Amino acid sequence: MGPAAGAGAPAGSAALAPRLVAAAREELGAGAGRRRRLPAARALQLAGEVLAVAAGLKPALLYDCGAAGPAELRRYLSRLGQAGLALRRLHLLGAEGSALLLHPGLARRRLAAVLRSRPAPFVDVSAGRRRPALCGPADAEAIRGHLAALLAHLGVVEAASSGPLSSSEVVPTGWNLCTVVGVLLGYPAAYTFSAEEGADNCLALTPLRVFTVQAACPRIRDGLRVQIYSFSVPESLCAELQEVLDAWHGELQAAFSTQSDFVDLSVSSEVVTLPAVAL
Repeated sequence: MGPAAGAGAPAGSAALAPRLVAAAREELGAGAGRRRRLPAARALQLAGEVLAVAAGLKPALLYDCGAAGPAELRRYLSRLGQAGLALRRLHLLGAEGSALLLHPGLARRRLAAVLRSRPAPFVDVSAGRRRPALCGPADAEAIRGHLAALLAHLGVVEAASSGPLSSSEVVPTGWNLCTVVGVLLGYPAAYTFSAEEGADNCLALTPLRVFTVQAACPRIRDGLRVQIYSFSVPESLCAELQEVLDAWHGELQAAFSTQSDFVDLSVSSEVVTLPAVAL
């Protein structure tokens, strides 16, 4: 997988970037006194990632810049619009303290596609395993049940929603959030593990192929490159997962060709081996 050319994009406004940085710092600051300011580079990356969701380049974004809750995130998204970064229909989903920003239609299509997928694109990395492996039928069916419940939830929410931004909360009883979030983020294969064995995994010292997707976003600032995806797949399973990897890459290129916010799409991969891997 290599670079892919994209459609042209309007030149970025010199005044837009400072407004986006101010929006992040003022609405997503670090609590009382806001003594720690969000770095400008991270603020622009966050705005770019939000725009990537709105543009349909990925189904969701997991917010991880701080302790901001749904109210702060709603204000932040409103500020992005006021600053001139027009956003399409979005949905804020809360789950056990995690906050995800969804492209509603793309997220539902992603969930439906994974529910149909055979074999299931779930990689078991439970600590008790000697090496990662695709989930067995029973475990895969349990995960599909959780994804089906989430798909039903989003369908009900969307049917009752109006306006550019909606929000809801799910109670993920029994869910492996690592797996569900991986699916929502658009990863072609999502990691899962046995809750009975804890959150540790068997990925330490395991060769992993790490995929990284970036694109330029001159609409926000000339020279800004936004990381749209970063995920890994065990190198030993790449052959078994080649079909879903190819489908993911094809869908990404198709989505990129239909938008004008980003240019110069780059898809790269490298094999890494780490002493420990956090999920």
